[in-house]
Amino acid sequence: MKLTDNVLRSFRVAKVFRENSDKINCFDFSSNGETIISSSDDDSLVLYDCQEGKPKRTLYSKKYGVDLIRYTHAANTVVYSSNKIDDTIRYLSLHDNKYIRYFPGHNKRVTSLSMSPVDDTFISGSLDKTIRLWDLRSPNCQGLMHLQGKPVCSFDPEGLIFAAGINSEMVKLYDLRSFDKGPFATFKLQYDRTCEWTGLKFSNDGKLILLSTNGGALRILDAFKGAVLHSFGKTGLVFIIHSYILGSEDGKIHVWNAESGMKVALLDGKHTGPITCLQFNPKFMTFASACSNMAFWLPTIDD
Repeated sequence: MKLTDNVLRSFRVAKVFRENSDKINCFDFSSNGETIISSSDDDSLVLYDCQEGKPKRTLYSKKYGVDLIRYTHAANTVVYSSNKIDDTIRYLSLHDNKYIRYFPGHNKRVTSLSMSPVDDTFISGSLDKTIRLWDLRSPNCQGLMHLQGKPVCSFDPEGLIFAAGINSEMVKLYDLRSFDKGPFATFKLQYDRTCEWTGLKFSNDGKLILLSTNGGALRILDAFKGAVLHSFGKTGLVFIIHSYILGSEDGKIHVWNAESGMKVALLDGKHTGPITCLQFNPKFMTFASACSNMAFWLPTIDD
């Protein structure tokens, strides 16, 4: 099935899970699309089976808290940031609920965590105004960048470059193999003092960069030239899939066509609070959204 305007308009909530007592701050699908894992402000990690549509198990990180959870390339291990005690990143085996490794270094809250799509490298950005490059096989930081402001960062879909959004006004692109030589491209955007950038993502084809904010507008940039192609009004959280943008601020999901900038759908998942996380399944025509509840969505037509 191809993702079209009609298919997107037909999505409905198939199941709602109420496993959490506080907001779900992040979730991630496994690369095979068979499971999804969530992290919550109630210090729990909940693993769901996407094919059977049910929770499989719940783990806890009571001492350190859990945020920004990401699957590694092995479907039974995750990395996540801490939101209590310290700012160490933790690498956990879901199989036996044991830590494999710790990644200390940041001394303020980690705000970005991006796993390379091709290998065991990952990057993290923090309120300490640094981006750190890591390898899952070593606790030692593999690269450190000191920046002028707090960053948001992400790998591109090829895993060859990464982008850093700095101080909510500049995007810098780095070649992973020579990032210590500085960025190969810098895009300066008009500064909007009413909001801060909260996330940066590439589109699946690597041609677009999407910047989300905690207020004002969502922006879509040409990843090669840095030109702002579209700005959307208040959307809060966003996700980009193929040529569509999904955004939410009010518990509903707004869908735009990324190329035309036209709104194509408004989906109501009956979320009880603001949607904190939204992601498409990488393998199946489904997506999930979360507040303190988790919702699985399915299309109701074949286009």
